[in-house]
Amino acid sequence: MSRSWRRRFDRLKAMSGHELFLRSRQYVTARTDLVKFRSGNNFACGPSTEFTTALGHFYFSPEQLPELIEALKNILPSSVEETIVRAESICAHRFDLLGYTDLDYGAEIDWHCDIVHGKQAPRKPWFKVRYLDFEEVGDSKITWELNRHQHFVTLAKAYRITGEARFAHEMFIQWKHWHKQNPYPIGINWASSLEVAFRSLSWIWTFFLLQDTELFRPDLRSQWLAALELSGRHVENYLSTYFSPNTHLLGEALALFSVGVLFPGLPLASRWRRRGWNILEKESAKQVRSDGFYFEQSTYYHVYALDMFLHARILAELNGMPVPDSFDETLQRMLNALLLLGRAGVAPNFGDDDGGRLFAPQRNRAEHMLDPLSTGAILYQRGDFKFLAGNPREETLWLMGMKGLAKFDALPMTEPTGISTGLPDAGFYMLGDEDHGQQLTIDAGPLGSANGGHGHADALSIVLVRNGTSLLIDPGTFEYIDRSGERARLRGTGAHNTLQIDAIDQAQSTGPFSWKSQPRVAVEKWITGKEFNLFQATHDGYSPLMHHRCVFHRKGCFWFVRDLVEGAGRHQVDIAWHLGSSLLPANTKEIVFANQLDALALVTAENHGWSQSVRRDHWSPVYGQREWASVVNFGTVVDLPADFATILVASDSSEEDFGRLVRSNDAIPNEVCAFQYSTIVRDDQFFFAGLTGAWKAGTWASDADFLYWSQDRKTGKFVLVVCNCSYVDANGHRVLTFSHQVRYSEVVGSGSQVQIFPSSEDLDQQSLVRVFTESGLLLPGSELKDTGV
Repeated sequence: MSRSWRRRFDRLKAMSGHELFLRSRQYVTARTDLVKFRSGNNFACGPSTEFTTALGHFYFSPEQLPELIEALKNILPSSVEETIVRAESICAHRFDLLGYTDLDYGAEIDWHCDIVHGKQAPRKPWFKVRYLDFEEVGDSKITWELNRHQHFVTLAKAYRITGEARFAHEMFIQWKHWHKQNPYPIGINWASSLEVAFRSLSWIWTFFLLQDTELFRPDLRSQWLAALELSGRHVENYLSTYFSPNTHLLGEALALFSVGVLFPGLPLASRWRRRGWNILEKESAKQVRSDGFYFEQSTYYHVYALDMFLHARILAELNGMPVPDSFDETLQRMLNALLLLGRAGVAPNFGDDDGGRLFAPQRNRAEHMLDPLSTGAILYQRGDFKFLAGNPREETLWLMGMKGLAKFDALPMTEPTGISTGLPDAGFYMLGDEDHGQQLTIDAGPLGSANGGHGHADALSIVLVRNGTSLLIDPGTFEYIDRSGERARLRGTGAHNTLQIDAIDQAQSTGPFSWKSQPRVAVEKWITGKEFNLFQATHDGYSPLMHHRCVFHRKGCFWFVRDLVEGAGRHQVDIAWHLGSSLLPANTKEIVFANQLDALALVTAENHGWSQSVRRDHWSPVYGQREWASVVNFGTVVDLPADFATILVASDSSEEDFGRLVRSNDAIPNEVCAFQYSTIVRDDQFFFAGLTGAWKAGTWASDADFLYWSQDRKTGKFVLVVCNCSYVDANGHRVLTFSHQVRYSEVVGSGSQVQIFPSSEDLDQQSLVRVFTESGLLLPGSELKDTGV
């Protein structure tokens, strides 16, 4: 008890005066409303007639609906068919919620029930419901997903598509039943302001889909507006300004703004419109990093926030509100970040997967995360957004109308650049091969905002996507309520493609949505050359031990990954590689996994001395669902320092020669570490200096902290890369000399020419031709060209 009160006291001391005032007011308001309820107050009484007539401009008007429906049937017939099928299931009270499918709620829907786990939330004042306590409510996300009423929109669309009134009648029956079972302020469905906001948005969409129909009688219209007014009041009173100032606050602001701008006759509409928009504008600058990625370090939440901003921006313009350039610039940065992450066809699903969507809840898998690019292509006339989106989404048609669709069709496609690049504030670095449709992404960013609630302990983790198929995956979320330990496991280090020490996480979990002792990641090298990319970073999540990861990408060929643990003492070290669920073992002699179209080989140094195992383990493709996937693990108990090297090769076939990797015996321990990778086509050598200064290994000598040499056996083409270097000797000949230590230099020789990147005043071209020839690195008669990057 003393510790509990101490924590509360410390929390109070940390609050600002405004937070204390706001929380005190919320406390009083909630209890005053409860007193009113117990005294017979009906909070849902309708607004007077004078407040019900005026309407703002929605995304579509009643007059535009027939043309939109016809366009849907012609352009997206599968979406139309899916809408009707879902509507039929909803009429039978069978629902798809998050990743759970065909949940049967029976003849009478229990709106307070987590049907998956058989838990019913208590009917008590919302502020007394412990919605994160599984024993009390089950998984509140499941309950709330049903109570977002996004299925009302499905029923309304099905009615407009088919003309069958039974779909609308079912929706109105459920509407009345819900209000009877959820009187304000009782029950779990008032406990989260975000959930009230989402429900309000569903009611708005349903209203504008049905407002001109005979079924929407004046009494229902009045009840609808009363419910929206009550919801707007609740959202405004309990904004997540200090509780969850992230997508919670954004969703609440969007609902406030939407109610205010679309129902201007409501007494507080003007204030809600102004306040909602101000929050969205302010938070867009606060919650989005300068490189365009959302600050919670989650791909899913990035898309969540982006959807909210897009809906608000379009609605503002439709209603004559000026949209600041800074707001548009933020949206374009967010769209561009999504484009860069998804260039290989699917955006890697870093961080938590919430499972919900703003518009279409069924589009909640990794392959759906590029949806906003469809709308963004029209808004900002970006052909590269259109290229990656492919076809217009149903959401885009509803938001942008027929004029927007015409703009989409007229917009020329432009293929996104495949240049390797980074989002340095978010810490994502993308090493891509545009000719092969593949991209490896490294997470070298923070855990997320504040306590890192939706981030994972995945520093320096790697995800690999090839032509829309995930070859190396992030594990997903499965659930937020951690009964079985899956929440802790899937957000932990061992579930990611990175190194783990002593079987513990890089950060210490302090609950399902918080971490402490978060690792600090420092990117030491990020170089994009002509023939290569090089990434090197360190994190201190196991301080005083340090994990270094270096990824060398030979474009179009492979990724060489070297993990180094520095420190002292004897420790257990593990490196896990989590394969995409479609990949199965394809070769008993090598570590090769494949499906019908793609293969991935993990080539490790011969006689590495670490244990090696392949197991099947769960990952989660969507909230609430688990699938089996293969995990390759290399581990050892070793006296530090220790390192391990892995080459990743993606291919069309599992039958090709993936080569062999050998650690060199010529290198002097602690001075330089060397590897040679050999295939039937090419030899590649890698040198990592252990100490600052000169070193020698085999036929090479230098003061570079990294050196790479490659030569094609058939063509003779060679590539030499050095970092932090002033000279290089090969076969006893000085082949490179600089007057000062250069950050990097790349020499590419092929046929009769040699190119140097970047250009340098130190280079004597004639001398370089001579020494490269004398050293045996260049065939006689070749020419040297000094070329800038």
